Amino acid sequence: MRKEKNIRCFRMLAICAVLMVLVMVFVLSCAPSKGRSGDSPVSQTVQPSRDAPTVYFTEDISPEGLMQIYTELGASPAGKIAVKLSTGESPRSNHLRPELIKNLVQSLGGTIVECNTAYGGRRASAAMHLQLAKDHGFTSIADFDLQDSEGEISLPVSGGEILKENFVGSHFLNYDYYVVLSHFKGHQMAGYGGAIKNISIGIASSSGKSWIHTGGTQRSGLRGNQEHFLMGMAEAGKSVVDSLKGNLLYINVMNRLSIDCDCNGSPAEPDIHDIGILSSFDPVALDQACIDLVWKAEGNERLVNRVKSQKGLLTLEHAEKIGLGSREYNLVTIDG
Repeated sequence: MRKEKNIRCFRMLAICAVLMVLVMVFVLSCAPSKGRSGDSPVSQTVQPSRDAPTVYFTEDISPEGLMQIYTELGASPAGKIAVKLSTGESPRSNHLRPELIKNLVQSLGGTIVECNTAYGGRRASAAMHLQLAKDHGFTSIADFDLQDSEGEISLPVSGGEILKENFVGSHFLNYDYYVVLSHFKGHQMAGYGGAIKNISIGIASSSGKSWIHTGGTQRSGLRGNQEHFLMGMAEAGKSVVDSLKGNLLYINVMNRLSIDCDCNGSPAEPDIHDIGILSSFDPVALDQACIDLVWKAEGNERLVNRVKSQKGLLTLEHAEKIGLGSREYNLVTIDG
């Protein structure tokens, strides 16, 4: 009798142990991934806190929609204003067109700013880059400043794990406020390109771009440790924000969502319909909101795979870790 009782107790304990394991597996499978693999975004799986940064959204991709999404921020830029954007590599690139941004840039009295590339092409030298900016119509709507045309300066990186300094064009500090106007899309090396890439690789000088790409080991070339490159972008972006004491705002335009960057002269055709325009004072929250919208979009398979294959979400993870911004946000739709 005692033996049978012991057997029953053992069976009950075994069943309880199995049930506990199953419960733990279920809980872990439901938890959002925050690892370094970049397999999934940390989206709005829980209600964001009241203090989370605001990201404004409109479906209206037009000059009027762009003006409205800027106005919602309630910003008051003062002094000399730079508008940072990409001039694109060719007429076939998906860069933002002058007719879309003209009203906003002119209302700010802004100067369009760029830096040379580190990979060759038509934007690798000052003379060619200035001609391309003219050919693409940017010089007809505003003054244009190639910030590294007269050299570069070094910005300190505070709290970085990869970089100790960041190299930007010597004209960088000529401006009091930056409006960071980015075309959100995929990227063949970074996984995706948005606000963080625009204030890091975008504002870096030609050799500074190589410095970030190689994780702070070389001043030429683009090949290095992939994770160090992604983390370096976050750290370079933070050096820019720290130097400007937060005098920046960010706007991402989600149209022509190719898997390829605007640096590609013959990008792949988009699989996703245009989504809208978003704005924020937090570049991490803004890029995270765009990633979440891509993850929910129909036809997103190739773009999602591009981000995953390059571990693109590591940039967001590291940016939040070092204090560049928050991956949690409150999304506010401004459409009526």
